[in-house]
Amino acid sequence: MNVTNFLKHHYRHFNAAALIDAAEGYNKHLAEGGKMMITLAGAMSTAEMGIQLAELIRQDKVQIISCTGANLEEDIFNLVAHDFYERVPNYRDLTAADEQALLERHMNRVTDTCIPEEEAMRRLEHSVLKFWEKADKAGERYFPHEFFYQILKSGELEQYYQIDPKDSWMLAAAEKNLPIICPGWEDSTLGNIFAGHVISGDIKNVHTVRTGIEYMIYLADWYTNQATEESKVGFFQIGGGIAGDFPICVVPMLHQDLQRTSVPLWGYFCQISDSTTSYGSYSGAVPNEKITWGKLGQDTPKFIIESDATIVAPLVFAMVLGQ
Repeated sequence: MNVTNFLKHHYRHFNAAALIDAAEGYNKHLAEGGKMMITLAGAMSTAEMGIQLAELIRQDKVQIISCTGANLEEDIFNLVAHDFYERVPNYRDLTAADEQALLERHMNRVTDTCIPEEEAMRRLEHSVLKFWEKADKAGERYFPHEFFYQILKSGELEQYYQIDPKDSWMLAAAEKNLPIICPGWEDSTLGNIFAGHVISGDIKNVHTVRTGIEYMIYLADWYTNQATEESKVGFFQIGGGIAGDFPICVVPMLHQDLQRTSVPLWGYFCQISDSTTSYGSYSGAVPNEKITWGKLGQDTPKFIIESDATIVAPLVFAMVLGQ
């Protein structure tokens, strides 16, 4: 029994049934000529979501990605330093002294996984700084993901690859020159590093890396050109936060601020989340709330799976990939 058949046989109710409905809705949306945006919050790259996401990219089952700066860089951290990562299965039992010991070894913990500073962060900094400086001296400006595409396409990191390259979603995206939106990139390790190099004077122009408002302009142009009544854009949101909240607003912005009323609403919506609405959390809001903001319509297929994205997303993707 393959994954899809197993899920359809056993996942019949509640969140399990919502997973099936969402996956089948994803496939229906694509089959009808639609496009899909996937948004990545949290630490999905460190959770190695790239194993499935890279294949979705290769099979043209995702046309654009929105992600945090952390997810952008952490896929490449994993690509070049995987063998130096350490898993801490008993992370709930760690004492403050245990955490201090990890710090002294330069092991940055993300739940049960420690990212090695020297082999991951500093290794990538060494490469990206050369590209930042080159652009800075030439008076050129690029988005964060474009700098990463330049590095990956240059091949200079290949000597450090420690996973099968086909499991890196950033490599798959670079090969297709996939559009990426990375709002709030400043809130990332390399965003902090870039700020440090500006402060120290290595980078003269802080605008060498293009950022948030320009990403919204970029997305507005992309959406206007790509979304039609015959080929609507769907929205598959993993987690909450800025990775999802930022790009979904492009539609009401186009309608209300630019009067591009012929541009269709998002054509499909699914969110995997365990956020609690009663705390005032937009990330936990039911999809219908988005109708009031002009993001989704009454008839937009809407799904919410209230569960752990690291468990749920690979299963949805397996169904979309026909596995």
